[in-house]
Amino acid sequence: MEVISTIGEGLWAAFQMAWEVWWALVLGFALSGIVQAWVPRSRIEQALGGRGPREITLATGLGAASSSCSYAAIAIAKSMFAKGASFASAMVFQFASTNLVFELGIVIWIFIGWRFTLAELIGGLILIPLVWLGLRLFVTRRLEDEARRHAEAAEAGHIHSSASSEGLAPRRRLTSVQAWSDVAHNFRNDWEMLWREIISGFAIAGFISLLPAGVFNGLFITDAPWPARLLENVVLGPIVAILSFVCSVGNAPLAAVLWGGGISFAGVIAFIYADLLIVPIVIAYTKYYGRELTARLVAIMFAAMVLAALAVDGTFSAAGLVPSKRPSIDSISSRGISWNYTTFLNIIFLAVAVALFGLTLRRGAKDPVCGMTVDRRAGKPTSTYEGRTYYFCSEGCKAKFDADPERYVDALGRQAVALEHARHGH
Repeated sequence: MEVISTIGEGLWAAFQMAWEVWWALVLGFALSGIVQAWVPRSRIEQALGGRGPREITLATGLGAASSSCSYAAIAIAKSMFAKGASFASAMVFQFASTNLVFELGIVIWIFIGWRFTLAELIGGLILIPLVWLGLRLFVTRRLEDEARRHAEAAEAGHIHSSASSEGLAPRRRLTSVQAWSDVAHNFRNDWEMLWREIISGFAIAGFISLLPAGVFNGLFITDAPWPARLLENVVLGPIVAILSFVCSVGNAPLAAVLWGGGISFAGVIAFIYADLLIVPIVIAYTKYYGRELTARLVAIMFAAMVLAALAVDGTFSAAGLVPSKRPSIDSISSRGISWNYTTFLNIIFLAVAVALFGLTLRRGAKDPVCGMTVDRRAGKPTSTYEGRTYYFCSEGCKAKFDADPERYVDALGRQAVALEHARHGH
């Protein structure tokens, strides 16, 4: 019974943390969906072929405007690199699209305050030039060319296709069902890609919040002289993130628990940045770019995260912006649920989420190859097999289906049978 009680407490703590930020997640993903649908990606690859400051600045801005989960971000960056973007530009775009985005900043603000959101933004703008400099110094043209051949041979991951409403004027988009359908499909696909990371992040944070505070004091140095504590925290923070296997927005509740447990300001910032170094993503880098470049990339990114976190800590300390008060872990995970502004906002944004999902149900069809939901009326590629029409997010998925349609049709049939059994309680 004690085990069951502990599991219940951990899940309840996770739910309370999720309740605090539900509206912010919907808002962030909605803004992300608007940007993805209405900002054409077709021009991005053409503009990022160089390795200079102009391309890096452009990659930063476009990445921040093209919010993605970590797994989608590395697939998009790989595709951009294979199609002609420089490796430095692709990596900068990848980082900006996961760490300089709406939803992460909003959730961090709610959990641990606006100073951390500001620190995450400023640190990102420091980290990006450091990554660029490291890649310029330690990645030769020969190594980059070899990596491009790897990327061209590797299978592309889950990448959102261009929106069908790209050519519409801004005012027409606001009143166009097709334009909002593009937003809705990006919104839904982002949730479908990221829900595992979000749930696992909250679940892990919920159970960690039940641990005694002394656990964190044993893991991180919290009472040593300032230099030793700072250096240990800022190095260990990313290592904890890497081993947690949690990325994207799922990092935010864990960061809040670590802050409440005693880790330094710089350690929290370094922890948040390490979502692109978790073990499954490093394995993907190896597949995409080869072992040699992956080893250099991981070393460069890790060093840049540590240096950027130290720079942010120094800047904020000098400006008196480092928070002096820490929330208790209990206050993070046990805020309770009552009728307040959070509940009011959650109701409003639940309606927004339902409306957007409803638009995808009304107009959507599932790509049998990659699982994306695509708009049937958006001129997407189609194939007809045994009298049924199938819709695809891209020509690549259509080609895979056409090469072996029975494989994907059988998979859809098994899913349908499983759902039917579930409905009838079998």
